[in-house]
Amino acid sequence: MEYKPPFTINENIINLLAEISELVGQIGVTHKNNISPRLRRDNRIKTIHSSLAIEHNTLSLDQVTAVINGKRVLGEPREIREVQNAYDTYEVIREFDPFKIEDLLKAHGIMMNGLVNESGCFRTGGVGIFDGEKLVHAAPPADLVPQLVSDLFRWYAESEIHILIKSCIFHYEFEFIHPFSDGNGRMGRMWHTLLLSRWNKIFEWLPIEELIKERQKDYYDALAASDKSADCADFVEMMMKVIRDALSELDQTDQDNDQVSDQVKVLLDCLGSEELSAVQLMERLNLSHRPTFRKNYLRPALESGLIEMTTPNKPNSRNQKYRKK
Repeated sequence: MEYKPPFTINENIINLLAEISELVGQIGVTHKNNISPRLRRDNRIKTIHSSLAIEHNTLSLDQVTAVINGKRVLGEPREIREVQNAYDTYEVIREFDPFKIEDLLKAHGIMMNGLVNESGCFRTGGVGIFDGEKLVHAAPPADLVPQLVSDLFRWYAESEIHILIKSCIFHYEFEFIHPFSDGNGRMGRMWHTLLLSRWNKIFEWLPIEELIKERQKDYYDALAASDKSADCADFVEMMMKVIRDALSELDQTDQDNDQVSDQVKVLLDCLGSEELSAVQLMERLNLSHRPTFRKNYLRPALESGLIEMTTPNKPNSRNQKYRKK
């Protein structure tokens, strides 16, 4: 029997498809599909923090950033391990073939290494999706999982539905099957990102998870509504709204970031091979407003690792100067 996910397209989904396609084209023309390295890293950290927060990881964004930067953090060892594992998994996301089940298992093995006994393999027992203590969805029996996943992967590879729509259908079906004993949410969201990134590389750095975290109730409500109606249109529509809004935010953020990058470039040109104080730099830049200089020039250059302090252990020293790294 041919596997066919239950889905009925509606006018809202068609309109969202048009909006998203237009945004992708707009970003491609404006930025030539290139996102600045700093924004890529920021968005990757946001993705990891948000996806784990949905799964009740309590570490803050600053703590997640510190863990990823190799710094010591006071927190639950399991939560720190979750961050480290998620970062390791996303770092090799380009190496995974989204159409290979063995790569899905490999990714789960990295994501859940040391967190569950069944990391890197399908579950052997029953599981469900919970919103707090409320059961939102009871997953199919474990003995059906390998065939269901195989059918889903084959359907995705052969389906001629637009990738923006069928990737959302895949996401829903993946959560419906719930193939692993744990880590299904973070794996489903990451695989959705992987599928979209093979269509356009912008999606590799799009923090969709951040908006899902903000709209967690909508996310679970859409899953429940799709289960109840035996039609995943509600979930697809909800996810496409998230993708549209994430793209809109990315376009604006990257425009702002481009402006900052231009200002940093001017700062670097003024600095040359010298060591200069903030006052000297402001004079060369013909700037008189110190807060503007620090916000738009000095701080971004420091945070990007392009310049460094000559006396880093005394950041507020009167003799502080700056030089290129």
